[in-house]
Amino acid sequence: MTTPITGHTGLLCLLGSPVEHSISPAMHNEACNALNLDYRYLAFDVCEDQMPSAVEGLKALGVRGWNITMPGKNIMCKLADELSAASEITGACNTIVNDHGKLTAYTTDGIGFMEAVKENGVNIIGENMTLLGAGGAACAILVQAALDGVRQIDVFNVRDPFFSRLEEIAQKLNERTACKVIVHDFEDPQQLKDAIANSRILVNGTSVGMAPKTEATLIPDPSFFHQNLFVFDVIYNPAKTRLLKDAEAAGCQTANGLFMLLYQGAASFELWTGQKMPVQLIKDKYFKQ
Repeated sequence: MTTPITGHTGLLCLLGSPVEHSISPAMHNEACNALNLDYRYLAFDVCEDQMPSAVEGLKALGVRGWNITMPGKNIMCKLADELSAASEITGACNTIVNDHGKLTAYTTDGIGFMEAVKENGVNIIGENMTLLGAGGAACAILVQAALDGVRQIDVFNVRDPFFSRLEEIAQKLNERTACKVIVHDFEDPQQLKDAIANSRILVNGTSVGMAPKTEATLIPDPSFFHQNLFVFDVIYNPAKTRLLKDAEAAGCQTANGLFMLLYQGAASFELWTGQKMPVQLIKDKYFKQ
């Protein structure tokens, strides 16, 4: 039975553009109903230049918190009063908690990744990681993995506009954590092969492998894989990218990013409500592999 809307019902929401495809309203409203929490979660299509005025409106309405998807993750950090460690290092956030007008920014994407890895029975604390990409998802993964205790992370990216930001993040992590972060470009395939050979986990944090180019992969040869390697692709549509198919054929354990999406949402939910999302219920209803 759905909890009725009353004069006390609080609002949670998603800001970004586009948002009509998002599963967040379904999962958060299901969780609130299951726990008998008097909240509703809505999605609002808000462009980047509208974010400042939207935030002022949400503050005036006393909205408890909100998620941010592209293109507003960077500007939202500038609109917050305080930043979590991960948001401060990346300069981006996907979650805001509003405590009576004081806004605290968090990034839960990396938390979602670490939980999804645990979901697969893999422990990467104290191990080496090879990470492909330097966009929003990749940087969130990089920062949380370093903060949580991954020993070394070799990050590979082309020399695009993200590369200099990646180098800045790597420098901060090398100064503030015990993790050794090494930044590479894709010019030397041997460097990539050597990094993977010494890694417990390989993560694709890019969009390579999504439709329409579903046969694309950043790993040039299956010989790069080894049987002790866990291969994780943040892409979940298609459920098995070319990268994951090749890795499975080489005897690797694999996973896509579907549960990363689930667990980043669960982390946001707990920040707002103080209660743990009933993840098994949400998983069974909305996250069938």
